[in-house]
Amino acid sequence: MKQLFFIANWKSYKTVDEAKSFLEGFKAESTDLENKEVIVCPTYTLIPVMHAYIKEHNLPLKLGVQDVSSFGEGSYTGAVNAKQAAEFVTHAVIGHSERRKYFHETDEDVLQKVKLLLENNITPILCVSDMAQMDYYLDNGAVIKENADKIIFVYEPPGAISGGGAFKKVGVEEANENASEISKKIGKKVITAYGGSVNPENAAALCGQDHIDGGLIGQASLNPETFLQIIKNS
Repeated sequence: MKQLFFIANWKSYKTVDEAKSFLEGFKAESTDLENKEVIVCPTYTLIPVMHAYIKEHNLPLKLGVQDVSSFGEGSYTGAVNAKQAAEFVTHAVIGHSERRKYFHETDEDVLQKVKLLLENNITPILCVSDMAQMDYYLDNGAVIKENADKIIFVYEPPGAISGGGAFKKVGVEEANENASEISKKIGKKVITAYGGSVNPENAAALCGQDHIDGGLIGQASLNPETFLQIIKNS
């Protein structure tokens, strides 16, 4: 039985009280999660509170962030660097298409973030929009290929992201083919999740594919019951 990874990307949602309510709901409903690793990535304002709650209640959750600075320590007003994040989290989503669309991040920025995360023992959850972007990463960042076993790759076609509305149809076989292509380009099997309208109806079909090892889940991760349904049914 393969290891599956379920990554909740809460985007710009939830207050502290709402985050606590989620964790309480998750605690009440979570059961055996054997062979399943669950990672929740909230906004930075929620990280310390959630870190304390998860530790106090021994929840089967790991904590991640949705981004880190492409700089280290220094005079970078408004930035949170990887060393600071490492005090609380084990994972970090980077290269998400929404970061590119709204904040104009570049592939060069993403490669620098991978390097800084690895230096601080944080697992990068690296979003890949298409195979041309994957080629760029490999051609310009030896750090990706050299540390592929320490990275969770996410095939995340921007057109499949629901953006808070109705879930978009997912081509399961096409998703599997592209996930397979990521491993082929690296030269060995790597952990590859799928991002884009993952929901209780399609999660089992996606996770049942040979080259898909879980999901980066946005809208459907905001409700603990829905999120757990995805996890348990996969």
